[in-house]
Amino acid sequence: MQKQDCFYLGTVVGKYSFKGELLVKVDSDNPKDYTELESIFVELSTGLVPFFINKCQLHKSELLRIDFEEISNEQEADALIKKNLYLPLDLLPPLDGNKFYYHEIIGFTVSTMAEEIGLITAVLEQGPQALFQVEATDKKIHLIPIHDDFIIEVDRKKNLIRVQLPEGLLDL
Repeated sequence: MQKQDCFYLGTVVGKYSFKGELLVKVDSDNPKDYTELESIFVELSTGLVPFFINKCQLHKSELLRIDFEEISNEQEADALIKKNLYLPLDLLPPLDGNKFYYHEIIGFTVSTMAEEIGLITAVLEQGPQALFQVEATDKKIHLIPIHDDFIIEVDRKKNLIRVQLPEGLLDL
């Protein structure tokens, strides 16, 4: 499995027991959605490696407590601390309306009600506000904040995101 075919699920943040159970901080508002997993990919120096799950349960409402088949003691568990976990993209729950996953909107056209702005070439998440990186037809790059108040419509059939932007935003 290649990393580009997966989505980031979370990170191993600690051990739970001397038997090798691990605690995972999940990058999701609903960690419970992932308690029925049979396997998961762990990012090791050799790439993504599948690990099979004996048991997975919610721990303190925001963490997953996972018992992997391959891990049976503290030393083996220590090797996975701070490792990132991934799942195949097809396990993402579908979104509707104006909600979207960042990876799915790359290549979408962004337009206002009056004009086309350009194509989304990336989503930038480094700062406090995620941004659409939009390349206009004249090759100019626009950075548009991803904000619910700006997004009017997400049309997956037309690969289009319609926005209403504050006056002058595109001139920055």
